[in-house]
Amino acid sequence: MSGTGDHEDEQLRWLDEQEKAAWTGLISLVLLLPAKLESPLRQEHGITLFEYLVLSQLSEAPQRKLRMGELAFLASGSLSRLSNVVKRCEQRGWIVRTPDPADGRYTLAELTDAGFDIVHRAAPTHLRSVRRIVLDSLNSTDQKALVRVAEKLRIVPDGLG
Repeated sequence: MSGTGDHEDEQLRWLDEQEKAAWTGLISLVLLLPAKLESPLRQEHGITLFEYLVLSQLSEAPQRKLRMGELAFLASGSLSRLSNVVKRCEQRGWIVRTPDPADGRYTLAELTDAGFDIVHRAAPTHLRSVRRIVLDSLNSTDQKALVRVAEKLRIVPDGLG
């Protein structure tokens, strides 16, 4: 094999019609869905979808605190992306970072009262979007199938797996 990335000894398998339909549907969701979910959050609350996911995860955590690595995993983002978002949230007074008293090698992100207020105000907007754009179109069987597919395709963000 050459070092150019060519895999001459592998048989290229083109997508059949079902595979192509599955791939096209998935990539459309991956590329278009986040913007559809983010738009109302930006318009009504001035936050991105990822900021909302970070704030939401913290709001549900014990004492509204999580280690940064765990928060990145739960919000489905990389540590570097999370760090940038947490920095913006700190500047807005929504999150504070502190060394983890149990192990100073780790950093805790903690949701402030102001951060809790913004996520509390934004939650109904997000919920309405999730229902209208995703869940209302799916019956129980579809929702269970979506869970199964998501679990099979679960990708661990960079630096976490």
